[in-house]
Amino acid sequence: MVMAGNEQVVLVHGLWMNGAVMGWMARRIARAGYTVHCYTYPSVRLSMAENARRLAAFCQSLGARPLHLVGHSLGGLLITRMLDEPHRLGIGRVVLLGAPFVDSFAARRLSRVRMGCVAVGASVGEWLQGARSETLANYDIGVIAGRRGIGLGVVMAPDLPAPHDGTVCVSETHVPGEHDHIVLPVTHTQMVISVLVVRQVCEFLRHGRFAHG
Repeated sequence: MVMAGNEQVVLVHGLWMNGAVMGWMARRIARAGYTVHCYTYPSVRLSMAENARRLAAFCQSLGARPLHLVGHSLGGLLITRMLDEPHRLGIGRVVLLGAPFVDSFAARRLSRVRMGCVAVGASVGEWLQGARSETLANYDIGVIAGRRGIGLGVVMAPDLPAPHDGTVCVSETHVPGEHDHIVLPVTHTQMVISVLVVRQVCEFLRHGRFAHG
């Protein structure tokens, strides 16, 4: 196994979750030689802009160069928003897991009703209304999408365009300038506890490419 020389990784969870949900993945990434931090943020209550500022402050406090970032779903979107803001971070590599960067068919469908709009929260609401970053090509970004279509998104939007992971469509996960993109047989929620996913995360953190085929 190629060791990472104690480089640091920040894991950022998705909507309705907290940092504890990333614990399984954190332990396995740590086995590859990284120091791993699970970051927690209020995914519903605060805006994307405020959460991005808080994430930047947390990353700055680590003083790590390089600092790698891995975000699941909304956590991935939060990372891209943070990178679009002025910062002095020594960013290494970035892996996005099921992050609907292009758009979110399921979230838009849920947001049509008042309670659904409340449920998706301020950060998702801001993301659906805002422009996307055009500076991400400056970063070494890898994207993992899922194609096992089982999940809450199918309940909210039975006509969710395939292929999808049960919540996010594969087509929604692409990021302009991404260095690599891979589709795995996992659901949206399964990504954070998948051996296949964590292997590919470590592969990208080490080499800047996924292990295709």
